[in-house]
This record gives sequence, C-alpha cells and structure tokens, in this order.
Amino acid sequence: MKKYILLLLCLIIYTNSRAQSNYDAKVKNIDAIIHTLYNVISGEKGETRNWELFSYLFHKDAKLIPTGKKKDGNTIARFLTPQDYINTSGKWLVANGFHEKELGRRVEQFGNIAQVFSTYESFHSKKETTPFMRGINSIQLLYDGDRWWIVNVFWQSETKEFPIPKKYID
Repeated sequence: MKKYILLLLCLIIYTNSRAQSNYDAKVKNIDAIIHTLYNVISGEKGETRNWELFSYLFHKDAKLIPTGKKKDGNTIARFLTPQDYINTSGKWLVANGFHEKELGRRVEQFGNIAQVFSTYESFHSKKETTPFMRGINSIQLLYDGDRWWIVNVFWQSETKEFPIPKKYID
C-alpha cells in the first residue's frame, strides 16, 4: 500500500512539473503572456477553458478589475482574484462562446515592470465579423528574473461617451 501511495505521489508531482514546464514558454516574454491570456479565455460555445493555464499566468496576489457604470451613473471597479474570475465568468464564457482579439498594443517597460495597454474586441464565435464589445485592457506585469507574471488586468469597455482613440488601435 505504501508503495502504491508513493508511486501515486511521484506521478502527481511529475505530471504537475511537466505541465508547468509546458507552460514556461507561455510566460517567457510579454508577447507570449499577452497572447496566452487572450487565447486561454477564448473559445467556442461549449468549449472548456484551460483554467490551470489561466491561473499559471497570474501572480499570487493578482487582481482582475473590470469597470462599469451603476444605474445611478457612478463608475465602479470590481476587484477579483483569478479564481473569482473563473467562478463568476467561467461558466458564462463556455455557455455563450467568447473570443477576445487584440486590436492594438502599447507597451511601456522599466526594469522588471511593464504596463501594457491592449485594445480588444470581443465575439461570441470566431465566425463573427462584428464584435459585440470593444475596450482596453490595462495589464501590469512583473518579471521576477525567471518569468513574467500578470499582476493586474484593469479594463474598461468602449462606450459612446468613451470611444477608443485611434492611437490605441494601430
């Protein structure tokens, strides 16, 4: 019995370390981690997302911060952990289909920190040509000497009041 438990434990450790090493290329540079972020949340209706990979992108204290307006017109921000995002949005993404496509990117980097303004458009299916939503993700990243981590994703959807400036699309 002890041999079986030890063998099972070794298999779990091996599988976990192998999965993480497969993910290492996805966090090696800013392009890779941003590309992976968009890809991992995107999928057709009924398509399961890789939440393990999604979680691997984020620093342990990371936040996802959507903004919006309340009925009274005041702008608010919600602060979610990556797990909160999975819990609140994961089922919706699969049930409705969701593809987020990057339209433009502006990167500012100093040392081991980076700020990325990533303009996006969202579709329910890859077959669609008209987005149901557009906006800007403000993504803060940290390089710890080994890999990049997403620290925050702070976003606002485009509205009539705040159309996306052309400089953020090209």
